[in-house]
Amino acid sequence: MSFPFNKPTSNLEQRCQKIRLILSDVDGVLTDGTINYDNNGVELKKFHVRDGLGIKLWQQSGAEFGIVTGRSSQIVRMRAAELDISLIRQSVSQKQNVVEEILQSLELSWEQVCFIGDDLPDILPIKQSALGVAVADAATDVLNVADYITKKQGGHGAVRETIEFILKSQRRWESVVQKYH
Repeated sequence: MSFPFNKPTSNLEQRCQKIRLILSDVDGVLTDGTINYDNNGVELKKFHVRDGLGIKLWQQSGAEFGIVTGRSSQIVRMRAAELDISLIRQSVSQKQNVVEEILQSLELSWEQVCFIGDDLPDILPIKQSALGVAVADAATDVLNVADYITKKQGGHGAVRETIEFILKSQRRWESVVQKYH
């Protein structure tokens, strides 16, 4: 079992230069993958606040963030609205095809995309993207194909870590966070 922790960082930084779109799965990436239901059958999800700020920083840099997920949830629609994410696709069984459609509609290519995932349905878009990212606790098959593996687990800041890595690789991090200094 070998994971790509030792891939050359400079190559990854080069690949980040053209990225203008980050697409992310939800369960296991923006959340820790746990799905809770209350006694009324209402689904509950937990999102990490730093992922949210990371997404806002990415958007403020002039780039696009979107969600491509296999499940459908009102909570995901609410979180997306809260973060001004208009690019949201739920109940997706074939993520590769949906990402292709998104790229065509935005007139982007795969070399301008980062895809963040954690499980088997994410493998094809991870392999195809300029930067395919697996969260630290992703399924082994996903870890084996990812270009970058986050140090953070899904739902614990992995998306923010990815956004920081891309913006720093693009030498845009300092200008994006300048207002906080």
